[in-house]
Amino acid sequence: MKASELDAQLLGDYMPSISLKESNSSKRPYKYLALHLRFEMDMVAYSLCDFGGGENERKELEAYREIHFPFLVLRMRNDSIPPEDLRIAGKCPLTPEEAALVLSAIGFKPEAYIYLAGSHIYGGKSRLLPLMRLFPNLVTKEDLLTQSELAPFKNFSSQMAALDFIACATADVFAMTDSGSQLSSLVSGFRIYHGEGRAPTLRPNKKRLAKIFSETGTIEWNDFVNRVKKMIAEGQRVNARRRGRSIYRQPRSPGCMCRG
Repeated sequence: MKASELDAQLLGDYMPSISLKESNSSKRPYKYLALHLRFEMDMVAYSLCDFGGGENERKELEAYREIHFPFLVLRMRNDSIPPEDLRIAGKCPLTPEEAALVLSAIGFKPEAYIYLAGSHIYGGKSRLLPLMRLFPNLVTKEDLLTQSELAPFKNFSSQMAALDFIACATADVFAMTDSGSQLSSLVSGFRIYHGEGRAPTLRPNKKRLAKIFSETGTIEWNDFVNRVKKMIAEGQRVNARRRGRSIYRQPRSPGCMCRG
């Protein structure tokens, strides 16, 4: 199998040189989607959004903010925005359930292979159940690597993130739930720069999604599918990088970039 430019840039001399004709068909690599699901405790707490967990969730997130985001707590006392307004404005991270619905709407089938990037999801396995039930072939780096393989990276969060970066950057499709995160910006920029136009990246518009999800009690599935597909398609349009935007997320073409 011929290595892509993405593979060559990341793996270099470590890229296995096995042709599909020579390899056993059962060992051929699967196509997969990499999903960066930003729904960790820090993200959820900082968002100030309501995720349906009731009083227990509210107290837990308040306690976390008191310890980790004291300046945010101080700001909330002077300028508090209702969670409903934050959601309408597209400020709330997508839940695993919402991510599952979006992927299903744009055509991913239950048999699709999905690599889940990120740290511990807020709410644990129970919160991930809707996503796992809809896409049972969902794996993390902890599923793919043995304990001994993970051991050298285990105590270094940046190195654990680097493993996610490699899996996301070389995926057939990369999907993110928060386009502002550093990992998502680096991955999408790398795929634009080295993907040769064949490395799709899916970015949801959370403000438009919030509007769509607010109608889930009345909206028909086909209408939901059409609106989500339209939103994703419009997010694929190539635009010039505006002043102040991340160079990692929107790099210029190779011919216009400095090579240090």
